[in-house]
Amino acid sequence: MNDFSKEIRAYALKNAIEFRRAEPKSILSKLFQFGLQKDDIKEVMSIVEKNVDQINSMPNDEKEKEFQSLKHLIKEHVEKEKKLPELKNVSGEVVTRFPPEPSKYLHFGHALACLINYTYAKKYNGKFVVRFEDCNPEKCSQEYADVILRDLKDYLEVKIDSIRYISDDMHLFYDYAEKLIEKGKAFMCFCDRDTMQNLRHEGKGCNCRSSSVQDNKKNWKKFLEGFYAPGTATLRYTGDMSANNQVLRDPVLFRSMDAEHYRQGTKYKVWPMYDFYNPIEDSLMGVTHILRSNEFDVRVELHDQLRNLFGLNNQETVQFGRFNVIGAEMSGRDIREKVKSGEYLGWDDPRLGTLPALERRGIDKDVLIELINHIGLSKKQIQIDFAMIASISRKLLDKKVNRYFFVADPVELQVQKMPDIKEVDAKLHPDKPFVRKLRVGKSIFISKEDFEELKGKEIRLMNLFNIKLGDKPVFTGEENNPKLQKIHWVSTSLPARILMDNATWVEGLAEQEIANIKIGEVVQFERFGFCRLDAVKNGMYEFWFSHK
Repeated sequence: MNDFSKEIRAYALKNAIEFRRAEPKSILSKLFQFGLQKDDIKEVMSIVEKNVDQINSMPNDEKEKEFQSLKHLIKEHVEKEKKLPELKNVSGEVVTRFPPEPSKYLHFGHALACLINYTYAKKYNGKFVVRFEDCNPEKCSQEYADVILRDLKDYLEVKIDSIRYISDDMHLFYDYAEKLIEKGKAFMCFCDRDTMQNLRHEGKGCNCRSSSVQDNKKNWKKFLEGFYAPGTATLRYTGDMSANNQVLRDPVLFRSMDAEHYRQGTKYKVWPMYDFYNPIEDSLMGVTHILRSNEFDVRVELHDQLRNLFGLNNQETVQFGRFNVIGAEMSGRDIREKVKSGEYLGWDDPRLGTLPALERRGIDKDVLIELINHIGLSKKQIQIDFAMIASISRKLLDKKVNRYFFVADPVELQVQKMPDIKEVDAKLHPDKPFVRKLRVGKSIFISKEDFEELKGKEIRLMNLFNIKLGDKPVFTGEENNPKLQKIHWVSTSLPARILMDNATWVEGLAEQEIANIKIGEVVQFERFGFCRLDAVKNGMYEFWFSHK
């Protein structure tokens, strides 16, 4: 195993200086560029943790001094701008689509798939269409359709060229189904679910498969009229029961459901499955390129067969790995249940990977756009750590957002021999000329964490003066000594609280200048993190934590 001791030390010091405390995982990820192997991770991690513990306990000036001797080991690299690759077989107008089912709120993976399709449509001056796949009356609702459109238009800021609800095309699906029956390529099946699955697994056709075209047409008509109870009859495709791809083994094309549809009411009782309506809709809408995650790969062959049987146009299909955010809940079913039980605050709970959650946390859509350009169209399943999202977001926010002070769990200080200072200036942003006024009263407030960690030491209150910290803190001078640990503070203040990424509140005080922040604006609370102002309730300023 290679000796990474110096590299570990360098990155741990850099991490501690930038973020106050070093984090072992951040250092470990940097070591792969120096040849760290997966088999050595466990052993190296223990070394990293020992260094991190020791460095986090060091005075700030010692960290800075040691880092200067090791900073040459830090690999700074400028990444080339990454963009999505060119599309193949482009002739004429490019039309892409995003087909959500309005049965849940969109999540992070949906957003990336949507933006990939949207980016390509605009890249080739084509059209981007949204198709609501609302053929499950038990789950789909107008509420979800409305929220999805709001997220697409207001949060992701995509310009939609047309919107389609496939439930409006039910009469067309029925016509196509009858064509299949007449061709002898579909049959009415009355097998129960278990029998059907067992026979498909064994590669054997059921007895219903041998029904005549005439009988199938007659039973299909009864099916549409609601003659058969839900779950007792289906229309199936006459496929290939010996196919290695089990999707081709007489798949179900239509099923009956007795629920009222949010858009069509009780007009229809028989509803098409995804594998039936999808290839039809893509062709009818003039879609030229299908860009989707490769979980649908096994269905491509069936869709091609159906298009050929109907004489419909084929599309260029581009498939990429599914996107997952590590540690963020994104399953619509699980979220729905936990929201209902009260375990989650709602679909925008900060622990979730839904778009409402990302928006309320202040994650801008430009972060997602940069992410798709960075990832590209990899065929592998993409596991995205939120740290990657935060890294991109931080880079974008750091250039533009204003800085303020927020003190969590405040401890009040009565500074002895304190000079008569009414206010001091502090920059709103390091690279901007604007300043804010920090008002100074009789008391100074610092965070409980800083008080307990730095008690007994001389420290610098940022932009103010130096004190010897203790139960009776004492003023020690106004000169900005770079060797002293700098901490933020407030004096004349406003009450504030921050909803963290684990859905718990951190209570505290913020400088009075936060009164100038607009609802929805993201700011940086120095030494705490980036936060978005969500609301002001009865004088309490409520923020949502974005990330460090």
